[in-house]
Amino acid sequence: MTAVLQHPGYEEERLQRVTEQLPCREPQARMLLSLMGQPRQYSYPSMFIYGHRASGKSHVMYVLLKELELPHATVSCVECVSVALLFEQVLLSFFGRDAASLLPRCPYLSDFVRIYRQHSSQCPAKQTRYIVMEKAELLRDTDANLLPALLRLQELVEDNVTVILLSEIVWDQFRPNTGCFEPLLLHFPDYSKGELQQILSQDRHPSYSAEFYSSYINILLGVFYSVCRDLRELRHLCSLAFSLMLCLMSSVKETDTHKLWRNIEPHLKKAMQTVYLREVSSLQWEQLQQMEENECGAMRGLSAHTHVELPYYSKFLLIAAYLASYNPARTDKRFFLKHHGKIRKTNFLKKNEKTSNHLLGPKPFPLDRLLAIFYSVVDSRVAPTASIFSQISSLVTLQLLTRVSHDDQLDAPKYKCAVSMDFICAISRTVNFEIVKYLYDFL
Repeated sequence: MTAVLQHPGYEEERLQRVTEQLPCREPQARMLLSLMGQPRQYSYPSMFIYGHRASGKSHVMYVLLKELELPHATVSCVECVSVALLFEQVLLSFFGRDAASLLPRCPYLSDFVRIYRQHSSQCPAKQTRYIVMEKAELLRDTDANLLPALLRLQELVEDNVTVILLSEIVWDQFRPNTGCFEPLLLHFPDYSKGELQQILSQDRHPSYSAEFYSSYINILLGVFYSVCRDLRELRHLCSLAFSLMLCLMSSVKETDTHKLWRNIEPHLKKAMQTVYLREVSSLQWEQLQQMEENECGAMRGLSAHTHVELPYYSKFLLIAAYLASYNPARTDKRFFLKHHGKIRKTNFLKKNEKTSNHLLGPKPFPLDRLLAIFYSVVDSRVAPTASIFSQISSLVTLQLLTRVSHDDQLDAPKYKCAVSMDFICAISRTVNFEIVKYLYDFL
């Protein structure tokens, strides 16, 4: 049983509700309460809360501010694309529409401080006001004086206000070069496997026993925990795969966990290959369930590679990466030059190339080779612009490409293609490119 949070400045009933809504995050909530102090006390001017995605940063802050009824302004740095929107959101949350309307069209920081001080003197804070900045790493791209000013806003506006920055990166990569006021740092670690099971088990349907749903969550985490520890992604997968589990229940008893695992494991492992791409949609799981009910042989199209939406040039970049990973470098002349002369396949064979390259797995390739193949296979002439390089970074982010060189190796980075043969064939069909003709193993 988790201990209820305790704080002399708040009612026990409110703290009880906070504890119930923050499973496995009681230590962080307790630390935040101690840093915030009692409602009427001056809190620390700024705090920096960091941790990986879906580690509970925003949820903990939202529950504390809502249940304890603390005055606050929540600002999303993704939505506030300009400084004017940021200032307007803060003034609107604390002082209403009249204060926000006093901002000029292109406000400076001095305008915001002047209006804030004017209204805070008319309506002094009875308790600490909190400004929560979500995705705060985007503040690094704004004016150079904005972040240092927010960190010491309490001093500038002479009001009991605390700025809380939520970010996925560490403070060392966040700190301005010119120096600034150092905030209090609080780290939110990733959920452990046991904590994920405890949180996901709370979403069970009341029609099923807690033991059965806990066994189901244990099966799912046994497959996905090694590749995905994002709570939101896992919760999405739990809701999709549970219908498949219910389909298998027609022939398997609830207590027969081993048989359930044996039946559902192959389907979960296929879904694991594209977990972050969200290729496994609700519709595809419904189709899979119909296939199970009709006993239609092997599974086809669980990953639904033909439904992956990529930009036009990104598809050719991925095709070029696949060719660079599975073709020996010395065969590029044979495939991509018009007047290469007669070259026999036996001239290329070495001891390590007598085995199929697809059996040996993808090999790393440099960036210049990827671009050379890309410009050879793409239909139209493409200039080497920043857009092409940004699409390569996007493919790495989507885990379709893997960077194998060190981050400090900027002059000649190396990559490796991370997609299967079926995937690249489906992508090639969408751009009418016959990739089999360009693969050395299929000559």
